[in-house]
Amino acid sequence: MVTLSVTQGDIAAADVDAIVVNLFEGITSPGGGTGAVDRALSGAISAVIADGEISGKQGEIAMLHTLGKLPAKRVLIVGLGKSARLDAAVVRDVSGLTARYLRRVGAKRAATIAHGAGIGGLDAAASGQAIGEGTALGLYAFKHYLSRKDGEPERELEEMTIVEQDAARVAALEAGLARAKIIADAVALARELVNEPANVVNPARMAEAAAEVAREGGLEITVLGREDMVEQRMGAMLAVTAGSANEPKLILLEHKGDPDHPENNIALVGKGITFDSGGISIKPSARMWEMKGDMSGGAAVIGAMKAIAAFGPKINVFGVIPAVENMPSGTAQRPGDIIRAMSGKTIEIDNTDAEGRLVLADAISWIRAERDPKRIVDVATLTGAIVVALGHVATGVMGTSQQMVDAVLAASKSTGEKMWQLPMFEEYKRQNRSDYADVKNVGGRPAGSITAAFFIAEFTGGVEWAHLDIAGTFMAERNKGHVVKGATGVPTRTLIQLIEDLAVAPP
Repeated sequence: MVTLSVTQGDIAAADVDAIVVNLFEGITSPGGGTGAVDRALSGAISAVIADGEISGKQGEIAMLHTLGKLPAKRVLIVGLGKSARLDAAVVRDVSGLTARYLRRVGAKRAATIAHGAGIGGLDAAASGQAIGEGTALGLYAFKHYLSRKDGEPERELEEMTIVEQDAARVAALEAGLARAKIIADAVALARELVNEPANVVNPARMAEAAAEVAREGGLEITVLGREDMVEQRMGAMLAVTAGSANEPKLILLEHKGDPDHPENNIALVGKGITFDSGGISIKPSARMWEMKGDMSGGAAVIGAMKAIAAFGPKINVFGVIPAVENMPSGTAQRPGDIIRAMSGKTIEIDNTDAEGRLVLADAISWIRAERDPKRIVDVATLTGAIVVALGHVATGVMGTSQQMVDAVLAASKSTGEKMWQLPMFEEYKRQNRSDYADVKNVGGRPAGSITAAFFIAEFTGGVEWAHLDIAGTFMAERNKGHVVKGATGVPTRTLIQLIEDLAVAPP
């Protein structure tokens, strides 16, 4: 990962491969650090603005060669968009885009001004955090299985330094950068787990990854296997895993941030289907490969627990990951089967591809019995219906507690991970009725994301609960800002922010 640092000084004096300055849309005469570099280059930046090569629109980049006028070989001018719309999300995305550009042109060492921390009005710590997150996450690449061609140059941006003229801002920038490193590491872990193929990341590997996080962060860990699930009568999880040769695991990571107040707690429950073929109700073959990422909710929880361990918020957090495979075989569950969940509720299996809600049902029932959480947030790549409703832009949020939904939405607004609340009207619940069991595992095509949430709600026991459906946001089709093609790591950053928010404002 790129090395990130802060130093006090003049950006024009930085002896690196490239320096990065910025430009707001509509500015024709640059000021601040950009203006200083412009003067050192005899007005070259003003000239490219006048020629229309860059207008300052968000994401625009123009590159100048300094030809010995500055210690740096190149100057990048990046557009920040309209000054009135500048926020941390803009800085994060621009930093990611810029970092990939620098890597593409072969820069190994670069320096940047603190975007927005001067005349932009952005808090210096927020600027440092956004630059750090954007740079580290924008450079993320999953290339473990690619062979390098002989003679192919290795291009990596190895160092990025924030150069700040005002010494009074350095400490805040350093604090923001320190947070960014922890958060970016957490997101990268989540992305790695999702990007790995299912023949590598199976339930056992998920448990190993969680154990590594526990060992490094001083968390307690519990891992249940098949025999434990039989003993606990987890009929829903056992039904999903019945067709797979890979053993199921139910993973619990515990952060005891407020041991004197055990009631100050929350459970984060992440769906961990390490491959979802659909089971007997098998999926179409087109794009089935994406179902290696059906454990994205579990990966996000493991990543979030890594950062939570580092930050040490004063709240008790239970990270729960039910990890299984959903495969078709002679032992797999069938449509029409009736199973009994750990809670005692009977479930009619109408579609074996609606398996995520089954493992969440038993995981939530188990953590309620074992740790009595007062609040629960579950995260799952749960329904194709959420993609129809919200596309690949926003995560769907539902819940029985408006207070918890509001807390999730507030955290998502802080992190820039877009989320949108869907209604939970009682009329939708009727679609899950069964003629043969207490509840049916699908409610039909209409409002499929909402009826899936209502199914999970059956097992929450009335605690404050919110549900995040990330089926539309767990993968990206292309590079955009700090997000790269492949696994996004959503909503790891929001989960971290949520826990910190709740620790500051306990119940």
